[in-house]
This record gives sequence, structure tokens and C-alpha cells, in this order.
Amino acid sequence: MKDPVDVLIIGAGASGAAVAWSLAETKMHILCLEQGGWMNPAEYPSTGRDWEAKFYGEWSSSPNVRGRPEDYPINDDNSPIKVVNYNAVGGSTVMYTAHWPRLHPSDFKVKTLDGVADDWPIDYEALTPFFEENDRMMGTSGLSGDPLSPLTHPPMPQQPMGLSGAIIAKAMNKLGWHWWPSDTTVATMDYEGRARCINLGHCTPACAQGAKSSTDITYWPHAIRAGVELRTHCRVREITTDENGMASGVVYYDKDGIEQFQPAHVVVIACNGVGTPRLLLNSASGRFPNGLANSSGLVGKNLMFHPYAQIYGYVKEPTDSNRAPPTCLWSKQWYDTDLSRGFVRGYGVQFVRGAGPVFEAVVSEQKGILPWGEDHHRVFRKLNGHRLGFSAICEDLPEEHNRVTLDPVLKDSHGIPAPKVDYTISENSRKMMEHALARGREFLETAGASDICVNSPIPWGGWHLLGTARMGTDPERSVVNEWGRAHDVKNLFIVDGSIFVTSGGVNPTSTIQALALYIADQMKQRLANLFD
Repeated sequence: MKDPVDVLIIGAGASGAAVAWSLAETKMHILCLEQGGWMNPAEYPSTGRDWEAKFYGEWSSSPNVRGRPEDYPINDDNSPIKVVNYNAVGGSTVMYTAHWPRLHPSDFKVKTLDGVADDWPIDYEALTPFFEENDRMMGTSGLSGDPLSPLTHPPMPQQPMGLSGAIIAKAMNKLGWHWWPSDTTVATMDYEGRARCINLGHCTPACAQGAKSSTDITYWPHAIRAGVELRTHCRVREITTDENGMASGVVYYDKDGIEQFQPAHVVVIACNGVGTPRLLLNSASGRFPNGLANSSGLVGKNLMFHPYAQIYGYVKEPTDSNRAPPTCLWSKQWYDTDLSRGFVRGYGVQFVRGAGPVFEAVVSEQKGILPWGEDHHRVFRKLNGHRLGFSAICEDLPEEHNRVTLDPVLKDSHGIPAPKVDYTISENSRKMMEHALARGREFLETAGASDICVNSPIPWGGWHLLGTARMGTDPERSVVNEWGRAHDVKNLFIVDGSIFVTSGGVNPTSTIQALALYIADQMKQRLANLFD
């Protein structure tokens, strides 16, 4: 039998890496189990000319499409938005676009401000030092001082606005609408051993240059040097408990497919808003018949995706296409509630610089704006390198019927039940999306765009997996407490996006990692009474 470790972390992505690095200073024996492996940047798609084609197969953002051995299938037939994630050291930070907003202070108190959902048990100020620490560790670029966003202090200057940025800014200025250079985690200068961006291609999928921060090249090297143990190709099946109802370790399959048991004094889950409820529900036992840490019945419920309302068109001037990070500007013009719009809460906007030629050809043919025949090349020249996009990240409010359960039939390669997603877009979100599309159309028309197309919602847009093990002070209305500890299991912690109470209208990775660092800090302060 293996010796017990002090802390066992499940998942080596955005949050697992951050909490491992933070806890390393305690000199405890910390072990992380990751079902994927280390990635080799020399094999990333952007090292070759066929990188766009690979995005439709082995490098798809959807685990159901790429079907790597490290992936698990997801039944999302009952959802208009399909789950996308990545299983590896670095997790989905390997694949993300590196767009880097934070939740706003108002996002933590929507019940107080707007009478909907619930307030978080913590506020923005509690996370501020951890946002700043995380920005340094991940290496952010941006321009401080956005009047409609939380104040940030990026250690690197902003991304170049490029050809697209100038067109976007001119149109937004004409309309009198807010815009600002967006924070990113793409290096604009040599930083902490990472070389600056040289525009090898789109930031998704993966960055062979290493200019885009992912936790395999930021947090993990520091954590491993500090003594954290990381075992790859280890798929956890269930968390076990002892006679006192405490987490006692995990059962997992190693790289050879052999079942192993790893005992632990403390277990930390960092498996994202789909993987975490899957694991908790699969850890049911006589003491926890409805799943581990699920006395509230909320494990897997309140799934929030962020429906994306995207509208794009084509301008006469050349745009950036694949050059530079895909987003360079954002707008928070419609972020907070204005009831005159017909809905509560709001959305953030990220502007898309363009698209590559393969993507353009495939999508434009599907949309019916790129014909076959003698006019094909003329129209393609008009479209390629001239796309401009407006994507609204619409806040999802928590609803219990949006949920993750265990599929009764579908299983992964180790026989573990796959997650099943049931999700519908709320009426409030639909009104928000309609409002965003109307504003996007105004923007594109002001920019002189033609051939305007809509994706609403973006079907393969389930990047943000939030809310399925929510944080709160009331054990009947939440899964973990205000510092990430499960109400039902005193030595079990959750640090990923599943603990979000509300979703905001921005990409969540920065906030997920700030929360992980905050929870690690709380654990260090409370080491003497973790089991009380």
C-alpha cells in the first residue's frame, strides 16, 4: 500500500497548478494526479502549415471530436452549447485564447444589487491580492486604467492593436461606445523565460512559441522545483472516505490501466465544472448515497456556460487574420444591469481580429456566402483577411435544471460513467443575446461591413464550465464554504470553476486561479484546524 500524502490534488490545469504552487511552501508532501500528460510544444499544430486543418480533428477543442486516450466522452446531446476542454498538464490553458478579464466587484453581489441569484460569500476585495499575484505568475500584458473594468497592473505592455484594432476603435468611437485594449496572457516582451509573441498563428490550439502562458510553463515548473509530485496519465475514478466520513484517498487507474489506491490526508479537486461533479457523483457510498459532499443536492446543478452571441462581417480594409492573439480589444459598455434593455445583468464584448484561410473557407461555405464554381476565388479573396467580429459573453444566471449528471450508458475507456449535460438557455439570456446582436450589427454597419453572419449561441462554445459545486455559507444552499472546503467532508476542497456562485460576463480563468490561490492561502492559515 502506498504511503499517504499530505495533500492530493486531482487535476493539473489552471486551478490545480495554482493551488499546488501556493501550498508547496508548506513543505508538505503534495501529490497531483493528472489524467493527461505533458505536452510537447514541438508537436503543436502551429509548428506546421496544416495547423488549421488539425483543429478539425486531433486538435479540436471538443473531447468528443478529438477522442484522445486522455479524454473522456461527454453526452451533451441535450444542450445547444457543446462542452470543450482539454486534458493534459496545463489543462485547458493549453488551448484557451488567453483573453484575461476579471470578474467585476458587482458580480459578487448580484442578489443585493439586482435581486437575482445569490451573493458570493466573499467579495472582490478578498481576491484582489491573488488576482495580482496570479497576473505576475501567468504573465499578463495590457494597459492599466480601463474606466469600466477592475484596475489591473499588467507586468507587460498591451498587445499591438494591429490592423483590426484601428478599424474597431474607429467604429466604436463613432458610436460613442466604450472600448479598451484587452488584457491577455500572451507575452509582448521576454518574460520569466518565455519569449515574446512572434505571431506563429491563432492562440487556439496551443502555442509552440511559448508566448501564451499555460500552467505547464508557468506554475508547474516552480511547483515541481519546490517539491510537488506530479503523476501523469492517472485517471481518478472515485474519492474514498473513512468510517468518520472524511476523505481518505482516491482510487485511480495508472498509465498502464492498473487500478491503484492513493491514501491522502487532504483531497483537493480541480477538475472543472463538468469533471468535478462527475467525480463527486461517482464517489457515492453508503454514507453518501447521492454522491460525495452532496447533502444539499446541488452537486452538478446550476451549470453556467456563458452563451456566446457572435456576429461578424467583412470590411474592405485588410484585417489581422491569424496575426497576433485573436482578441485585442474588449468593451464593458453593457456589463451591468440596465432594466430598460429588458433583461437583468449584462455581457462583455470581445472583438475578433479575423480568421485563417481554412477556417474562413469552411465556415463561409457553410454560411452560404462562399459559392462553388467560377465565382469562388473572387468571393474568397473578398472574404479572406477581411473578417471582423463582435462576440458577446452573456452572463448565465444559475438555474438548477441546468446540470451535470452521470450518463447511465456512456463510459470512458476505463469504464467510468461519462458526464451527461442537460442545459437550456434562459429567457433572460436570450433577451441579452438579442440585445448584443443588435449592438453588434450597429457596430459592423458603422465599420462598413457587409455579408453579416450570426452564430448565436456559438455551438462549440462551452469553454466556461461554472457553478456545479457552488460556494456559500449555508450548507443547504451550497457545496463548499467560503474558503472552498466541502460542508460535508472537512478535508475535501474544491478550487475550480464549479464553485462559482454567479458567472459574470467575462472569461473566468483569471478569477478561477485567483480563487485557487485564495483557497490555498486560507488552507495555510488554517492548517492547525483543517479537520475541525
